[in-house]
Amino acid sequence: MATPDEMVAVLKAKFSSISFDPKPLLMRGEEAGDQIYIRVEPENLVEVMHFLRDDPGTRFEQLIDVTCVDYLNFPEAEDRYGVVYSLLSITHNHRIWVKCFVNDPSPKLPSVIGVWKGADWMEREVFDMFGVVFEGHPDLRRILTWDGFEAHPLRKDYPLRGKGERENYEVVTRDSA
Repeated sequence: MATPDEMVAVLKAKFSSISFDPKPLLMRGEEAGDQIYIRVEPENLVEVMHFLRDDPGTRFEQLIDVTCVDYLNFPEAEDRYGVVYSLLSITHNHRIWVKCFVNDPSPKLPSVIGVWKGADWMEREVFDMFGVVFEGHPDLRRILTWDGFEAHPLRKDYPLRGKGERENYEVVTRDSA
C-alpha cells in the first residue's frame, strides 16, 4: 500500500508545475493520520483525475463521492466553495481526497464524467444544492428540487425558513387529515 507521501511524489513527478498543497484530511491532536487531500486548480482537474485513475502507481478506480463545502464566513477562507472528490484505489487499498475551489458569482468546474461515469448524479446534486456548474456535463439539471427553483438550499446564505417553498402547502393537522 502506497503512503500518502508516495502518492504525492507520483503526482509531483508527473505534474511538476502543480504544488497540490497536500494536507491531512482531518487533524486529531498531533496525529494527522494517513488520509490526505490535495488541492487542484479547476483548469488542471480533468487531467489530474485521468492520471489518478490510470497511472499504475495510483490506480484510483472508483469515485466514491462528490460533495461541496460552502466556506462563507469561515475564518481565513480564501474561496467560497470547495468541491471535494473522494477517490478509492481498490488495487492499492488507499484513498485520497481532491479539493477544487471556486467562487461566486458563477462557480464553474469541468465535469469528470469523462473519467468516471458515476459522477453524473453526484455532480447534479452539487449543482442543485450549491449552484456549482459542471461544464461539459451531458444532463446538468436539478435532481432534488424542481425546475424553476431559483435558490440553492445548502448554501450558507440560504434562509433557515426557506424562500417560500414551505408557505405554498396546506397545513395538515390531525383533525383535518
